[in-house]
Amino acid sequence: MADFLNTINGYVWSNGLVYLCLAAGVYFSIRSRFVQVRQVPEMVRLMLKGEKSPSGVSSFQALAMSLSGRVGTGNIAGVATAIAFGGPGALFWMWTVAFLGASTSFVECTLGQIYKTRDQLTGEYRGGPAYYISKAMAHTRAAPAFKIYGFAFAAVTVLACGLLLPSVQSNSMASAMNQAWDVPTWVVAVGAVILLAFVIIGGVKRIAAFAAVVVPFMAIAYILVALIIVAFNAAEIPNVISTIFASAFGADAAFGAILGAAVMWGVKRGVYSNEAGQGTGPHAAAAAEVSHPAKQGLVQAFAVYIDTLFICTATGFLLMSTGAYRVFEGESADGTVLADGGALPSDTVVGPAFAQTAVDTLWSGVGASFVAISLAFFCLTTIIAYYYMAETNLRFLLGKYAPIPVPLIRGTIGSNVTLLLQALILVSVTIGAVATATDAWTLGDIGVGLMAWLNIIGILILQQPAYKALRDFERQKKAGLDPTFDPLALGIPGATFWETYDPKSRDKLTKTSA
Repeated sequence: MADFLNTINGYVWSNGLVYLCLAAGVYFSIRSRFVQVRQVPEMVRLMLKGEKSPSGVSSFQALAMSLSGRVGTGNIAGVATAIAFGGPGALFWMWTVAFLGASTSFVECTLGQIYKTRDQLTGEYRGGPAYYISKAMAHTRAAPAFKIYGFAFAAVTVLACGLLLPSVQSNSMASAMNQAWDVPTWVVAVGAVILLAFVIIGGVKRIAAFAAVVVPFMAIAYILVALIIVAFNAAEIPNVISTIFASAFGADAAFGAILGAAVMWGVKRGVYSNEAGQGTGPHAAAAAEVSHPAKQGLVQAFAVYIDTLFICTATGFLLMSTGAYRVFEGESADGTVLADGGALPSDTVVGPAFAQTAVDTLWSGVGASFVAISLAFFCLTTIIAYYYMAETNLRFLLGKYAPIPVPLIRGTIGSNVTLLLQALILVSVTIGAVATATDAWTLGDIGVGLMAWLNIIGILILQQPAYKALRDFERQKKAGLDPTFDPLALGIPGATFWETYDPKSRDKLTKTSA
């Protein structure tokens, strides 16, 4: 079974998906006139100031929800793996895919806002690829096919995010804590389940509030520790930068043989970390209370920069400046060592142990605890993001049946099925913490990979409304207005929420800032 799953995973996460993500990023950058460069000041302004209501969270809270899914073990282990098998130049290609992916994120997250809807049970905003895939083409003859396409995306997401991937995250967290402090894995499982139950049962508002506090804290704390250690090795920075660029283009003889690996590992790990195009970001983007969809599209584009340009770069410079890295030929730890920073023990396994050693170079014995604490924050917030995406797609699958009462049982079909999903995800976390989750990780990878294939193909077909929204936003900003959105005036059919939405009469609208 393991071999079969690995074969399927190899097809799903093939070079084809990598090239598709990269090509889509180039295409969307050109079509949007490099919105990821032109609108950076506006991204920051919108991120820090926004609005929220009983139905929607603030732009910053939606950003934090999105980042909680993007920022995970890939920011530590993924960077270490990319350097080990692709050389330091992999970092440059991670930056490249982040730059291009920001435009992809803008398109998909703007579409998420345009085609969002109001939850029939809670009144909260819901949206994501399943919603815009089915709604954007509802007025055409292709509507039935796109409805099925949307259902396929939703089903894959519920399976991957609701049942499979949470166990992997809890396994990583429990293992790290057990190695650092000898805490029994079952104790970690109990603690994680109690905390997660409190957050996820509280709904999207509590998820957003939790993410808005925890995500900035964990990101800033991690970057701060990395920068302190890098500062103590400041003399190495010029060499680190020159090595990265020389490796990225094969100018360094030591890495010339793995130039192709540098590109592929950088792109793969960049895409896997920042998730641009995978269809995860639009779920959180749709939950935001904004007067114009392009506003949240811009905020979510900046999330890609935070994940890769800030956090992944912090890890890369941490490893390189301390010498806690090793580069192998043949994309395997069994290959010939092409470069060795000199700080790693000979038996160090590629992954989080690289970051552990890097921290130990300044604070001996602190590395294991640092990695354990970082992974605890990263994994918990990622599990919460997984749950929210699974719940949102479950609501899509239930559709009009969600508010129907269940005979002999209190509540509706939607509320009872949601309780079942909450129970299943907590069980998954428990099992993952105390057991090996290898097959679950592979299955989850397949699910996320299928999400990426389905979503990128979908937004390539449906992209036009995002550009219309961007041009409309920029026109209103140039006129000195606070942009509002009228899909009918722009010729965008299917945006049923916005057709009846009046930004001047939003109930109990609250100004907010980060």
